[in-house]
Amino acid sequence: METLRHIVLFVHLIGFAVLFGAWAAQAFGGKRQITKIMDYGLAIAGVAGLALAAPWGLPDGYELNYVKIGVKLVVLLIIGALLGIGSARQKRGAAVPPAVFWLIGILALLNAGLAVIWR
Repeated sequence: METLRHIVLFVHLIGFAVLFGAWAAQAFGGKRQITKIMDYGLAIAGVAGLALAAPWGLPDGYELNYVKIGVKLVVLLIIGALLGIGSARQKRGAAVPPAVFWLIGILALLNAGLAVIWR
């Protein structure tokens, strides 16, 4: 069961890498647009994160930090809202506001930092 949990964690990290990688490619080499790949990365990270939050296959004496999980979920929802706002503006032909675009990357890094630093 621990092996399966590690596989889900790996998929979760891949989701973050896809989201942040697509954002970084746009930020430093693209047109600073929202792409479908960012949406896919967010979905992968979100689904795998929810699977990790389930109390299955945990070692004895290990408890989940529900406050941390809740904060990370709120950040994930905010990133999703910002991706939706940016995509909607792009479909209308307007540019993505710089604040919205940069917040997506900052919040993605924040979520990764919360996962690593908050124990």
